[in-house]
Amino acid sequence: MEPALFQRFARLAHDEAGIALRGGKEALVHARVAKRVRALQLPDAAAYLELLERRDDGDELLHFLDAISTHFTAFFRERDHFGELERALAAWSAAGQRRFRLWSCAASTGEEPWSMAMTVRAMPASRELDVRILATDIAAATLAQAEAGHYGCGRVAPIPSALASRFLDRLPDPSGAGEDRYRVAAELRGMVVFRRLNLARPPFPMKGPMDVVFCRNVAIYFDRPTRQRLFSAIEGLLRPGGLLCIGHTETLSGVQTALQMERPSVFRKPGRR
Repeated sequence: MEPALFQRFARLAHDEAGIALRGGKEALVHARVAKRVRALQLPDAAAYLELLERRDDGDELLHFLDAISTHFTAFFRERDHFGELERALAAWSAAGQRRFRLWSCAASTGEEPWSMAMTVRAMPASRELDVRILATDIAAATLAQAEAGHYGCGRVAPIPSALASRFLDRLPDPSGAGEDRYRVAAELRGMVVFRRLNLARPPFPMKGPMDVVFCRNVAIYFDRPTRQRLFSAIEGLLRPGGLLCIGHTETLSGVQTALQMERPSVFRKPGRR
């Protein structure tokens, strides 16, 4: 991909979603854009870019952002964060709190919010708690996959066996190919609400307060001003004493925030509940 064309794609990604496509990503962008070019039967990437820049088709803009975003995720990825979630809710519920609101900022195909739901529902006496999980993502197609909650056997392999047997329903295989498919059980489905959200454009429509926010492995794609706006918004939505978990390879370096690091990748908002 020619540098000038790449820069225009990069400018569009930044303006619409805060995604910073730096030099060296030309081949990746070319490969992912090529799929949309073929799907729309356009002559080349330049014609596709012109279509996007006209912004006549909002759905296609979402397809573009979905195509260039990295959606790697897994059930119970960075497993220690789910232990933090369980310990926090156990302590707060022991102190008398019964209503909890959690947020999975970049839900992707759903493994993170469903892992949060499994963690909560497996807690003793969790049915006495009012727990709701907001799962958001910028990509509508990916979010639809997350809400469907259907996964192949390889995808569900990281789920601890005790949780898998309780929270996954095996689906019939109409193809006869013999590949096991699973669906997240009904008792979890009422806990999670899926909504499309552009993290690069706060303020966000929800009011909070949030008790725990997972914003993991997404801010690494944003430039510093976008990261500042995002984490300032999260801080404002967190309840005093609430937790923010970021990716293990991420930091809040360069972000002005009152959030206090409990340990690497786990932060707490100051104040008493």
